[in-house]
Amino acid sequence: MNYTEEKQNKEQIQDIERFIQYLSAERNYSGLTAKAYRSDMYEFAEFIKKSANLQLRACSKNMIRDYLAELYNQNLKKSSIIRKLAVVKSFYKYLSGSGIIETDPAATLAVPKRQKLIPVFITKEEMLKLLDLPGMALRDKAMLELLYSSGLRIEELVSMDLKDIDLISGSVKVFGKGSSERLVPAGDKCLWAIKKYIDEKNAEGVRLDMNSPLFLNRYGKRITQRGARKVLHNWFIKAGLVKKVSPHTIRHTFATHLLDNGCDIRSVQQMLGHKNLVTTQIYTHVTLESLKRVYNSAHPRS
Repeated sequence: MNYTEEKQNKEQIQDIERFIQYLSAERNYSGLTAKAYRSDMYEFAEFIKKSANLQLRACSKNMIRDYLAELYNQNLKKSSIIRKLAVVKSFYKYLSGSGIIETDPAATLAVPKRQKLIPVFITKEEMLKLLDLPGMALRDKAMLELLYSSGLRIEELVSMDLKDIDLISGSVKVFGKGSSERLVPAGDKCLWAIKKYIDEKNAEGVRLDMNSPLFLNRYGKRITQRGARKVLHNWFIKAGLVKKVSPHTIRHTFATHLLDNGCDIRSVQQMLGHKNLVTTQIYTHVTLESLKRVYNSAHPRS
């Protein structure tokens, strides 16, 4: 490798790392998202190096199109292709906006439309069966009740502290994506389950204060996402849920059941912590049972 190539490689690495730093510091991207973006950019840099011996700053629109074609040839999921292309577009927008390059080669490149997949959710009967399983530990019961009562993401659930639960007002404070904060109602049964769990910890002599993690593992530390997923998955199996169910399925179920029972979509958007209403609109599908109920109450000849 000659001096020029070595300098270009160094510049390329600096460009990627500064881009990732920008996403983390300025755009509040999570560590996992930033890690995925970094991997995508190094993958793209390797592709244009092998295909045309180009560095990132010298990339053309046609080369990005070739990359897109290669992604399709790999039979990747459409969502993965869209993400990888979006990363490249975001990278060149950053370089152009920072004055590092004069022309953005990806500016006029269209991103394929995302497939609108209907979220998997479980019925009200299945949800009640899950919540009422015999022998469930109070912690696990409280976690499930909170997921279903307030529509939390699993990362939001495990990051909650005792101070985030307001038993008097019946609400929970949630810290979501991008360091956003929202207040979400919690039902009486959910709050009762949380109180019973806290009482159990106190009876065991576990010293809790308002800054203590809400959900603890067997070592008295904050339960991890992986630990919570494993515990909840076992209860999904015991409930006989043959669908592909995860903690996020409970979030889908929360939104679907609210909309099916007449909750307005703006309120659901606020409770889920979605920035855009379009994201929430995916839940506006209704079950056949809901359609029949509306039809029977509205149609004069039903």
